This record gives sequence, structure tokens and C-alpha cells, in this order.
Amino acid sequence: MIPRTDFQGASALPFGLRPRKAVFYNIEEIIQQKGSAFSEDEIKQFEELDLVYRTIVGILYNFVPLSGHPGGSLSSGRIVEGLLYQAMDYDFSKPDIFENDMICYTAGHKAMGLYGMWALRNELVRIASPSLLAPDKRQLRLEDLLGFRKNHTQGTPLFEKFKAVSLDGHPSCIVPFVKTATGPSGVGVPAACGLAFGALDMYPDDPPVAHLIEGEGGMTPGRVYEALAAAASAQLHNVIMHIDWNQSTIDSDRATAEDDKRGEYVQWDPKELMYLNDWNVIWVPEGHNFKQILNAQKLALSLNTKIPTAIVYRTVKGWNYGITGKSSHGAGHKFCSDEYYKYISMFEMRYGVQFPRFSGDKSPENVEKYYWDTLLVIRGVLEKQAELTKWASAKIQSSKERLTKRNLKKRADSPNLENLYDGTYKSTVIPDELKLEPGSSTTIRGQLGKALAVLNKKTSGALVATAADLFESTSIAGVNKGFPEGMFNAVTNPKTRLVAVGGICEDAMGAFMSGVSSYRNHIGISASYAAFIVAMEHTAARCHCIGQQNYWERTGEPFRTWIMVNGHAGPKTGEDGPTHADPQCLQLLMEDFPKGKLITLTPWEPEEVWPLLMEGLLKRPAVLAPFVTRPAENIIDRKKLKMPEAINAVKGVYAFRKADLSAKHYHGTLVLQGCGVASMFVNGVLEKLDQDGLNMNVYYVASTELFRLLSADEQEKIFPEKFRYHAMGLTDFTLPTMYQWIRSEEGIRRTLHPFRHGHYLSTGSGEKVLEEAGLHPKGQYKEITEYARWIEKQHAEKKLVGF
Repeated sequence: MIPRTDFQGASALPFGLRPRKAVFYNIEEIIQQKGSAFSEDEIKQFEELDLVYRTIVGILYNFVPLSGHPGGSLSSGRIVEGLLYQAMDYDFSKPDIFENDMICYTAGHKAMGLYGMWALRNELVRIASPSLLAPDKRQLRLEDLLGFRKNHTQGTPLFEKFKAVSLDGHPSCIVPFVKTATGPSGVGVPAACGLAFGALDMYPDDPPVAHLIEGEGGMTPGRVYEALAAAASAQLHNVIMHIDWNQSTIDSDRATAEDDKRGEYVQWDPKELMYLNDWNVIWVPEGHNFKQILNAQKLALSLNTKIPTAIVYRTVKGWNYGITGKSSHGAGHKFCSDEYYKYISMFEMRYGVQFPRFSGDKSPENVEKYYWDTLLVIRGVLEKQAELTKWASAKIQSSKERLTKRNLKKRADSPNLENLYDGTYKSTVIPDELKLEPGSSTTIRGQLGKALAVLNKKTSGALVATAADLFESTSIAGVNKGFPEGMFNAVTNPKTRLVAVGGICEDAMGAFMSGVSSYRNHIGISASYAAFIVAMEHTAARCHCIGQQNYWERTGEPFRTWIMVNGHAGPKTGEDGPTHADPQCLQLLMEDFPKGKLITLTPWEPEEVWPLLMEGLLKRPAVLAPFVTRPAENIIDRKKLKMPEAINAVKGVYAFRKADLSAKHYHGTLVLQGCGVASMFVNGVLEKLDQDGLNMNVYYVASTELFRLLSADEQEKIFPEKFRYHAMGLTDFTLPTMYQWIRSEEGIRRTLHPFRHGHYLSTGSGEKVLEEAGLHPKGQYKEITEYARWIEKQHAEKKLVGF
């Protein structure tokens, strides 16, 4: 037996954190030392406001019916009231201007609170100062609460009469002042930090502030840690995170550690986590005490440490609701129960009114009638509360006046994204600096970096990139050409276009860049291995598409694109092995989103990069997802090979060869997708097929989505449907990506793809890995010629569909 050293009795050393920029305050002690900046009369008005808000939350949950998240909406209500009516500078009548401070419900399950708070604010302004209202489509009215968690097809009488807005179960951009769709675990925090970056980049001297509403449970996902690190490292000092620390999630009432008690999920408390990450921390021990809340928010805005700030409020989930803790997360009082009426009785007693008591059947029409009658009681009370409505509208007016007084100015050389769309650059005209000579060699990824650099120069730096510790490896560092080197820091390096989002962190960086794009003056770009980025950023991509769709529905504004660069895609990354050289990546995105929302690009050689990139951007998708390979490619002589110019890729599908259908013999249709199979085919198979006299169609799929955006007639003209019923495919990706092109069982059986032999491919050079799959020139030629002979026979026997 190997002897072990006995360390029993050794002394453990105390451990402390090294010095930080961050400061820590306990607001209770600050008030004791300095007094309160807010009078008791002021706080009394906030108390009145909060009673109305809490009542609306209870009504919302009751009449949805019984759907939503009352607990977190109630625990965070006073935090948000302090922001909307005191701390934030914004123009209520212009929810879409860049200069407004932002509030981001990164804790998307608090949407019930968001909608209730927005409708209440609108009602108060409507009554006391209607001139402050935004245009109808940019309001969230009391009437719109009839649409909470209701579909557009609801069809009930009042929903139709008032043209109520369908309000999603979690926040989306159909709501004024909401810039990103949130809700999925951890997506909101990095997206909101991206918004903050967008504001800070445009207004570095006095940036709009991004206020994040989050809870401790929502801080446990890994992508949140990544975002906290990113915000601190970049010194995003216009971020204030308001942490509703109620300790209750869906399943736990002690999510984090607290004092001497261990947490069931994590062993930090929010104060520790934020300070560890070099955020200022302001501790609010009584998170429902308006004096502490308001003073903490005022203190946060006064700090000049040039780093982000967290205010941690100790709260109770479901505060004053009658159901608290985890039981109130996604549940509440039963429909029109005694408990529900007891809850709203606080409002009744305060204002001397009575809400209607439900009777009759529970048909949607009857429930809606009682719902609206209940909301009308709220309206009636507010219309009589002149002191409250005037106070609230004066607060909103003061917010606008403060914003006007700040007179925010964009930096003189600030980005201008609109320059990209001014018609200077076209997809079918390759800029001189991007033209390539036949016989030269370069990488597709490198050409993408150069193309993005051209656009970044044009837009004065509107393209901002991050990578998972792979800036040079993916060539996305090229975006930064002409700008200062290094990573973004708001204080020391504010004009570089490269942002570190936590390090090797695909999760957060996608959401962060979606937020950058959602600020609407930048294109955020994230880059990593396709093997990782597609899966890890899929949720953020979906949220971005939803948010952009909703914003377009309400404003008519085009989508703001985020570019997800899927680097080192497919078998050509063979040296890294099957964990990295992933054929499955395209299937996760291609046509996986509603039409026009996400566009994939699969250039097979560098000359296709500019046409595809520019065409994709001009289509204004929410997400543009190019798939690019790692090795260098030789630039072919297209004229010599009798191939069309690379600009034909803009149609999504184009023909390398077209069969002569008037000839006696016909040998079929090939469909190629991916750099690996296409480069092998063009450089090692195509001329042999020509020499063999094979009369074939050969199509290349450069972008399925670009092709599908063409008219049906143009699609048919480019790639007639009849060819698909006997076509054979060759792809770098998985078989399902070929299904729409290959419509016969025989064609599917013959299609060459990396998993054709039923296993993950091994390690080696790209050429050897392709050989293992049978996708090398010799393997392609063998399978294609066998297929051609079969087609020739089928054609002669008139067995081909459409012939």
C-alpha cells in the first residue's frame, strides 16, 4: 500500500478576495447616516400606486384564467414602480427612441407584472395627461389586458371590440419599451447586456441605462454567469441589475445560500455572486420598503465607478397575496374563489367599491364580461383619484424633462447601420478588394471576415463581433480591421469592435449579440465551431426571431439582423475529430424557423461569400447563419470549367451543369450542398463526368432559405420539381437536409452523406474523413456513375416522373 502523508491538524488559512473596483453598500445604513431623499408623502403615493398594481396582478391571474406567474410579479412590483416613476429617464410618448432608459424583464416569468404595470401606467396618464400618450399602436392599454395569454383568434366579443393585443405568456416586443423577447432560462440577462452595449457605444459620455429585472433563480443558468463576467470585463457601467431575491423558484424555497443556511441549488447568495464578478452591490434588506427601494435606486445612479451595479432586494415571493413562496410561482387562488375575493378586498376597502361577483357559466364570453367589468372598477376608481393620477403623470412628465435636459448626443463617429442598406453595395457586384484570382488560395472563413470588414467600414463600426476564444481561428477578427485592436472596454478601449463575452462561452454570446442587434443600430456577430454554436445559441435565435417579428407587427420596422457564424463546419475539420467536425449542425437551423426569419448560407468556395452574405443581409432576416469551413480553398477557374459565376449563388440554388433534355440519353440530377462534397466534386469528379459524356443536371444549394424566398415560378425555373423525383444528393450534412431536394426512396438511398454508413466519422485530415464517408472523388465518382446508369435505364423505359 502506498503511504499517504497525514495532514491532520494542518491549519486552514483565511481566504479573501483580491481588491476590486466594486463597492458595497447596505442602504439601511446609508439612510441612517445620510437620511432619506424621499418624503413620507412621496412614499404614501407609491403605496397607493402599489395597491392598485397588486390588485391588477390578482385580477389578471384570476381571469386568464389561472395562468401566469403571480408570485414574482408581486415580489418585484415595488422595484419596478420605483424605476418607472422615479429612477428612469424616458419619453413615455416615444417608446422607440434610442435615448430612453430601458427596462428589461430578464426574468420573463414576471410578464404578468409587466403587462399589469404597463396598463396601469397608461391608464394613469390617459386620465391625467393624455397628451403624454404614445400613438395607439405603441400603447399597452387597460383593454389590452383582455389579451393576456390569449391567441389572436380569441374571437370573444370584447377582445374583438377593443382590438385587444394578444399578449404572450412571456415578454415580447409587441409591448412598447420591450426590446427583446425573454423567458427561456438565462437568455434575458446577456440579451439585456447587449442592449446596454448598444446604448453605451452610441452615447459613451452619458449612456441610456439598462435596468434588468431578475431573480436569484434566473441567475443560476450558466449563460448568466457568462454575461455577468462580460459586463464587468467590458465595464458596461450603464447596466443596473435589480435582483428580486425571494429565495423561491418553481421547486425550492431556498434556492441560494443565505446566512448560515446552505442553498438547495447554489452555495452563493446574490450579493456574493455579483461582488465576486466585480459589480457594485447595494443591499436592500427590506425589499418591500419603499424608502429603502427608492434610495437604493437613487444611490445606484449616483455611482461613478464605471462598472455595472446590482441592487439586491430581499423580498417575499407572492408578497401580500395569501400564497407565498414556491407555491405562488406559477399558481394562485382558484377562479373567483373566496381567497381571490379576500385578496382584492384590500382594494375594495381602501376605495369603498365592490368588484362584481362572478355568476353564470364559465364560457369564454361570460368570463370575459366579468373580467372587463372588474377592470372597469379599477378604471372608475382611478378616474376619481385625482391626486394619484396627477402625481403619477407628473412623475412621467418629469422623466421626460430629465431626458430632454440630458440632451444625449451620439458620439461624432458613431455607427450608422442604415448605410449598409443605402444601395451602395449589391450582392451581384463583388467589391474590388474582395475579388479573387483563379489559382490563388484562401479560406471561406477568411473571406467572410474580409467581407464583414468592408461592411464595417461602410457603417462606421456598426458590426460588432464576439467569439468563443476563437476570434482568429474563425477569422471573425477581420470585422475589426481599421478599428483599435483588443477587446472592448467602455473606459480603456471603447472603439474596438470585438467584445469578449465571458470567454469560451457560446451560450451567452449569442444572446448578447441578439441584444446588440435589438438596440437597432448594430449588427451583432457571434462565432464559434458550428458543432457548438448552433445548439447553444438556438434558444437565443428563436427569441430574437420572435422579438423581431413582434416589433415589426407593431411598428412595420424591418428586422435587425444578428449573424451567427458557424465556423469550422462539417467534415473538413476532420483533424479535431467527430466532437468538432459535425455534420449535424445545419439540420438544427435550416428551415427550422418561420419563413424569412432565419437564413442559412452554405458557400462551397470563397467567391460565393460576398454574394451570399450581401443577399442574406438585404433580405433583412432576424438571424443570418453562414456555415464556413476551416481549410484554405483553391480558387477555381469557372470559365475554364464551364461553370456559372459565383454571383448566381444569390438565388440559393444554381446549376453547375444543365442536362440537354432533347438528347437521346439522360443521366439524372445531382444536388450538392457543402464545401467538402462540392470541392471534391468540382476538383475531382466534374471533368470525368464530362469526359464520360454524362448528360446530367448538377445543382448546388447555397442557401435553402434564399431559394424558398423566390417566387414559386422562379423556383421552378431554376430547379424544376420533376428532377427532384429521381435526384441523388451529396452533402456535408445530415440526410434530412436533402429531403426536400430528393423526393424518391431510391434517391434517398443513393444520397451520399457523412452518416451513410451508420456511424460518426473518425479523425484525420478533411480529405481522409471525407474518404471514410465515401465522399472523396473516387467514392463520389463510383456512386454517381452507378446512379447515372440506373437513370439512363429508367429514362429509356419511360419510368421517370415528368418525363
